[in-house]
Amino acid sequence: QEQLVQSGGGLVQPGGSLRLSCRASGFTLDEYIIGWFRRAPGEEREGISCIGGSTFYSDSVKGRFTVSRDNAKNTVYLQMSSLKPEDTADYYCGAAIASLTSPQAMCHSRGHYGMDFWGEGSLVTVSS
Repeated sequence: QEQLVQSGGGLVQPGGSLRLSCRASGFTLDEYIIGWFRRAPGEEREGISCIGGSTFYSDSVKGRFTVSRDNAKNTVYLQMSSLKPEDTADYYCGAAIASLTSPQAMCHSRGHYGMDFWGEGSLVTVSS
């Protein structure tokens, strides 16, 4: 079965760090652009980081979050540092075939177009 399996997330204090993982099962990630998205309560989904041949970060996470991929493990990671309470949200990874989009386009579209797979989501809560 083709799917994205997420892991990571949880409760962290402000200023802390967390790492989210997104592993592809049943297909090869290096053929896809992978995006990380989040939805805070009462807000629209936001594309925060997308990786393909290039990497895109939203202004809200630039300098604090780092996306990376390990093709050998068929996994993409989102390393989150200097976390703030406003980073509290449900975080999702999504994948779209690389030939049909770009990291910037995927993130700007908030993942509303052309997505092939979605992870199940990971709750990140930043609170003291």
